[in-house]
Amino acid sequence: MARITIDRLRHSYVSQPGKPEDWALKEMSLEWEDGGAYALLGPSGCGKTTLLNLISGLLRPTEGRILFDERDVSSVSPEERNIAQVFQFPVIYDTMTVYDNLAFPLRNRGVAPSEIDRRVREIGEMLDLGGSLTNRASGLTADGKQKISLGRGLVRSDVNVIMFDEPLTVIDPHLKWVLRSKLKELHHRVRRTMIYVTHDQTEALTFADKVVVMNNGEVVQVGTPIELFERPAHTFVGHFIGSPGMNVLPVALENGGISFMGSRIDAIEAARVDAAGGGRLELGVRPEFVSFAGTGGLPVEIGKVTDAGRFRIVEARHQDHLIRVLVPEGQEVPTGSAALGFEPTHTHLYRDGWLVA
Repeated sequence: MARITIDRLRHSYVSQPGKPEDWALKEMSLEWEDGGAYALLGPSGCGKTTLLNLISGLLRPTEGRILFDERDVSSVSPEERNIAQVFQFPVIYDTMTVYDNLAFPLRNRGVAPSEIDRRVREIGEMLDLGGSLTNRASGLTADGKQKISLGRGLVRSDVNVIMFDEPLTVIDPHLKWVLRSKLKELHHRVRRTMIYVTHDQTEALTFADKVVVMNNGEVVQVGTPIELFERPAHTFVGHFIGSPGMNVLPVALENGGISFMGSRIDAIEAARVDAAGGGRLELGVRPEFVSFAGTGGLPVEIGKVTDAGRFRIVEARHQDHLIRVLVPEGQEVPTGSAALGFEPTHTHLYRDGWLVA
């Protein structure tokens, strides 16, 4: 296993990049501790797989370095990096048994037969494949085949990092939950560095100890699931994480405070107002931290109400701006006109998209 350091890394698929848009990955520096569980989260095309392929050695970075512990591996082949990678679609040998599929990477490395047998049976039991080891892989379902792919990464004890590139795409929703839980359990048992690439926030937040949120080729925020939810560093993080996402409202500095469409907002602390300066200012507050106030709150008109089981999503409007409110089950939802209050500890101020600290 290894601590992975990304040092001022940039990558372009253009031979002579000049313009900012020529860079598939903008400059970034990251550090992942040995044995941690990490996720790369972002929309399609944001650079997640490019970064994964740079770490694995399938691509060589245009600029910057990749270090495993203190060793610079930027120009080292994938074989020399001791990487295990699980892809979006199962890569298995249909004509082999499940046992032989799991044993294949160990046999290629000359591991003793007794050790191969021990490791294969151990991983087979971890993945609930123990009863299928003698079966041909071609007869398995899609989730069974992906379990083999996961197992081939886990069976090796010499890997520096195991990387998963959207490994649950072909799995149906219920089995996704089962395999995701199994993968988290396996990480706790084997304690190997794992990097999980996904565009699905649920997969990222339930698997990873820390999540790297990416957009347009750059790292927007690195944090624990709680940090990303409660304190988004950028409005993109607020939009992308959460269901529904964060309310983002245009505001202005007015008479030493913050106003939204002429209505004063007292939820932003004075120190942040003083630090706001120029630029485009926005208020960000998640629907979970918006509530109906008696009097003195922001006046709104109640619109659509969606029942989501344990809570309802209420769409309220102030002039032309939509504000979503999450109302717990059993709590009354007003009709017609109402007033909203924002929880001060969870209401944030953003300048040009970035959190005002």
